[in-house]
Parts: sequence; C-alpha cells; structure tokens
Amino acid sequence: MSIWQPEADETLIARAPVAFATGEATPVGGMRWFRDTQRNDIQDDLAGWPAGPTYTVRSVGDTAVRNTGKGLLAAVGIAIKGFLSSHGGTIGSTPGLGDKGTNVSHDYADEVDDFPVMWAASGTIARTLPWQLDPARSSEKLYRTHAVITDRRLAIVGFPYVKGNDRLIDDELLWETPRSSIERVELRDFKYGSDAKIVFDDGSWCRLQSVDRERLTRYLIEPLDFIPLESLTPAQRNTAESFAEAQAPDAEPPLVKRNPCGCFRIEVVALSTVHAFFGHSGLDMVMDANGTELKLTEYHPEDFLT
Repeated sequence: MSIWQPEADETLIARAPVAFATGEATPVGGMRWFRDTQRNDIQDDLAGWPAGPTYTVRSVGDTAVRNTGKGLLAAVGIAIKGFLSSHGGTIGSTPGLGDKGTNVSHDYADEVDDFPVMWAASGTIARTLPWQLDPARSSEKLYRTHAVITDRRLAIVGFPYVKGNDRLIDDELLWETPRSSIERVELRDFKYGSDAKIVFDDGSWCRLQSVDRERLTRYLIEPLDFIPLESLTPAQRNTAESFAEAQAPDAEPPLVKRNPCGCFRIEVVALSTVHAFFGHSGLDMVMDANGTELKLTEYHPEDFLT
C-alpha cells in the first residue's frame, strides 16, 4: 500500500473523492461533454485518452417522454408516502439531495442545453486533466480518483478499488497543478449541491463532482491563513496539540484557523485515515479563545463548516 504524500516542507491540507460531474437536467441527464471555446466536442483530441461514449442532447420529444415517466414515478411515490403516513410510517427524501442542492438552474447553457465538464482551448491546463476522472471511461467499481490539496498544489491521484476494502489505497499520481494556476472556484448547486467549477488562469475550466465538496473546495477558495502554533496562547496550543495527539499515530501537526466569531477551528490530517469513498476523515474540533473545546451545542453559526 502506498499513499501519496507531499514533499517534506509541503503542508497536506485535504483529500476528497472527485470525478467529472454528470448532467442532471433531463436533456443532458447521465451525460457530459468535453468542449473547446466554440463548443466543439474535443474528447477525441485529448492526448492519451481512450475512446469514450458519444452523447446527444435529448430532443424535446424525448424529454417530454422522460418527464412523463418521472411524473408517473413521482405520483406513485406520493401515493406511497400518503399510505405510509396514514398508517404511521415514514419514507426518506431523495437520496443525495442535500441542503445545498436546488432544482433551479442558473446556468441553462451549461447545465440544461449542454453539460460541458471541460472547457479548454488547445494547449490549456484543463486539457491535461486525466481521463481516469471520467466515470464513463473509468468505473468507480474498479478505480477511484481523489483530489489532494496542499499549500502548493492541487493533485489528482488514482488507485484500484477493491470492493469491501476501503482502506486499501495504492496511489498513482495522475496530474497536478500549482495553486497559483487556479483563478477561482465556483460552487454549482444544481441539482444535488455536489459540483464545483474550477477555473484556471488561462481561461480553461472543469466541472467536478465530489461527495465531500466542502473538503474538496474549501481551501481552494479560502486563504491559507493558518495560525502558527507558536502564536497561540499556551492553553490554546495545548488544546490543539492534545487533539492532534489523540488522533491517528501519524497525524500531521494541527492546522488552526480563527473563525469570525473569535473561536478557533483545529483540523488534523492523517494518512492512515484515508478512505476510498470519503478521502481523509474529518478530524476537527472547535475551541474558544481560552483554549476550551466547545461542545457541538455551543458552536456559533460561524463555527460550522459551510
């Protein structure tokens, strides 16, 4: 087992599962495209990529038929909910539709009429992304891809997946780019709130999906204004270091940030906690200005990850 790790003087910040996103609107549902800036399909021009499926946006007629089918399924679901409710039972909501998801698209051109997950002129950064990110070319049943964020770069690693053994990680570095090449990250909430658009400084971009989008994007969006341990009070430092020591034996030094409310978030990354589905486990806590760990019920709104 070999887990990818940064250089000795480089700080490991986060690791999250990642893949090219998939269309959710009916005309593009289950599909994705790789485009140049004139919306030409460029998947056959991507160096080293194996052949993939060719998709066609569904016509109005096809969409109507699919929507009718969805309507019938929804009606059946409502009837079942009504039956269960009247008999004292319950049924859950749509799996995967979290608080950040929305059924309203604010980008029809790229979410309903088309669904590009790569937008790249010749010679730009997005064109260099690895084909293993494409679920149509690399099934997650056999292979997984993770994004690794450090203070220097964004890297993509991949490893064979063995069902039932989510801790078996044998990383291959597939791709990397300096953090300085990332111009901005835009969260995309249609439909499940799990997509993000990463725009590079050459104008190219990609649309990625992650079951832990917050972990993937947070430190690509926020400044890396971690507080040096020596700048903490003795009580604060003791709490931060004690929390790190209580985690996995290979835990990295704690990363400390000040929240707007004045409390401090302490996060710890440990290579031994890498999980095929989740990436790095969320090892974090919040302490107040006195260095006292807060209970979840004591958190301020600013203390919660968003």
